[in-house]
Amino acid sequence: MLIVAASGRALAASARRGGFVPLVADFFGDQDTIAVAAAHVRLRDGLERGMRSDNILPALESLAARQEPAGIVYGTGFEDRPELISSIRRRWKLLGNPPEVVARAKDPLGLSKLCCGNGIAHPDISLSPPSGPHNWLRKRKGGAGGQHIRAAVNDGDARDGTFYYQRRVDGTPTSALFLAEENRALVLGFSAQWSSPASEQPFRYGGAVQPASLARAAIEAMTETVQKLAAGLSLVGLNSADFLVDERGIQFLEINPRPGATLDIFEPVDDSLFAMHIAACGNILPAKAPCFERARASAIVYAERDIAAFPMLDWPHWAADRPAIGSRIARGDPLCTVFACATGAAEARALAERRIAMILSLTIVGLP
Repeated sequence: MLIVAASGRALAASARRGGFVPLVADFFGDQDTIAVAAAHVRLRDGLERGMRSDNILPALESLAARQEPAGIVYGTGFEDRPELISSIRRRWKLLGNPPEVVARAKDPLGLSKLCCGNGIAHPDISLSPPSGPHNWLRKRKGGAGGQHIRAAVNDGDARDGTFYYQRRVDGTPTSALFLAEENRALVLGFSAQWSSPASEQPFRYGGAVQPASLARAAIEAMTETVQKLAAGLSLVGLNSADFLVDERGIQFLEINPRPGATLDIFEPVDDSLFAMHIAACGNILPAKAPCFERARASAIVYAERDIAAFPMLDWPHWAADRPAIGSRIARGDPLCTVFACATGAAEARALAERRIAMILSLTIVGLP
């Protein structure tokens, strides 16, 4: 199975557990991605330039030349590039949302209209800079991971169509991971998310923990919203929906129409989310969501300084996405991912944050 994503490790590992042979193209070429993939091609300059047809299509052709793939699954990185998904679909069987669905899901005005028509609470949207920007955020169309979000007050006057504006609302960032097929959806679980702010990226994605602490009313409202969105957009496979939740209720923010950042913390002990994704693309949903005995958290570790050549480290078992020895990492780039399990969500998150500090200490010790 071909896999292409900004980071392909989680998809590839889940594919292996599901009995598939992963052929992976991604931005990083981390040690554990190389270990789990049957073949791998690194997409150069991906963090700086994003997904591009001039490097993705040759990379996929190279991978497909070694083994005949049954299809292709894409992850993060294509939200603003449906035309690239179209190019991929012309060559290989696409197992995921088609480009027209991705375009609808990431069209802020169209999504707002869909919400209005289905009674879904959703922050106000504007395509032009608001006159009173202090209570608004500026977001890049098709953006992912929070790096693209800024306060509109710092916006200047962007009118080139790249950005849109969303009114600020209060609440805890919460995500619903779900499988969809045709007009049905099955919610697999809810995670609470947090940011890891940087000076120029105040909403940069930090991590997630499941289960989220939610009232029954919020769970029911988010589940109903997911069902309406899945049917209204004709979603298939693994997707996630982002919300803000407080005591007054829920506000739906956006759809991520592909497998995303919370795969690791929702991977079943005796099953494979990748296999579930493939089955859902064939209109087969499991009878029920998997159960988890313990809380799980994952968090991104970002480099605090430039690293010219990443050193050899004695990695702990709870760290993944381990950079290749000798690779260059710029300050603020993702360095690795850490995981934590505990009896409760608060304990799991706290353990993940302690492990971030431990990784940063290890890299400082290992650097010349």
